[in-house]
Amino acid sequence: MSTPLSPQAVAEAVRDAMVREDHASKGLGMEILAVGPGRATIRMTVRQDMLNGFAICHGGLITTLADSAFAFACNAYNELTVASGITIDIVAPARQGDVLTAVAHEVSLAGRTGVYDVNVRNQRDELVAVFRGKSYRIKGKPVVPGLTAGAAQE
Repeated sequence: MSTPLSPQAVAEAVRDAMVREDHASKGLGMEILAVGPGRATIRMTVRQDMLNGFAICHGGLITTLADSAFAFACNAYNELTVASGITIDIVAPARQGDVLTAVAHEVSLAGRTGVYDVNVRNQRDELVAVFRGKSYRIKGKPVVPGLTAGAAQE
């Protein structure tokens, strides 16, 4: 019989499993800085191949960064969770060489649905984008089969 893991240890084990198969995030050079129950922080440096015709980071790539942070935050409980909707407001441009950090946190979790906010900031701590994701948990589908969480909080 295995010892149940703390919620933080579960979030880290889920992160490790997700990273192994997340070719999109890896391909864009994203680095997962932190995870925890209902939260995640991810960083990405804007490369030349991420620029649009105006020499600014393509909005879809900023959205992808925020969406990845959202995914790691909402799956941290080891219950397979997908997006049911997202919105994003890009409030400032990101340029080549900018280091963008997306910080996701849980706003609400009730039953199988959740709401998560993600702020994307550059290396000068200037707000670049505000993202809101709505999540839906797939009943009975763990991200990492056999992983059990204990009641202890960290």
